[in-house]
Amino acid sequence: MRVLLVGYEPEVVDFSDPALPPGLDAEKIRHGIRVALEDMRGRGWTAEHCLVRPDDQAGQAVREKLAAAPYDCLVIGAGIRSWPRHLPVFEAILNAAREAAPATAIAFNTRPQDSAAAVERVCREAPRS
Repeated sequence: MRVLLVGYEPEVVDFSDPALPPGLDAEKIRHGIRVALEDMRGRGWTAEHCLVRPDDQAGQAVREKLAAAPYDCLVIGAGIRSWPRHLPVFEAILNAAREAAPATAIAFNTRPQDSAAAVERVCREAPRS
C-alpha cells in the first residue's frame, strides 16, 4: 500500500484562529505527522507526506506529487478541510487529486493519529506492498 498524507506546513498555520483546538501548535502538528507516518510504515506501507500552504499553490503541489508516483490512497488532513476559510484550498486539493490520480482512493482523518484507520476504511481491498 502506498499512501500520501496531505496537510498544512505547521509553520504557516494561524494558531490564533478560533476554529482550531485550544493549545494546538506547530510542534504538536509535526508530532502528529511523525506518528501517522510511523504507524503506516509499521504496517508495511510506503507512507509519504505532502505539506502545503493554505494558498493557491496547494492544489498544484498535490498534483505534482500524485503525478510523480502511483498512490493507493490520499489522506487529506482534517486541518485542510475543517476550517471554513480554507474551503478553496480543500477544493483545489480535491480537484488536483481527481485530475492527477483519478483511481486513487481519498480518505479523511480526524487527526494525524487516525490516518491509518482512515486508509483502511476506504482501501479494504487494496493490495498491501
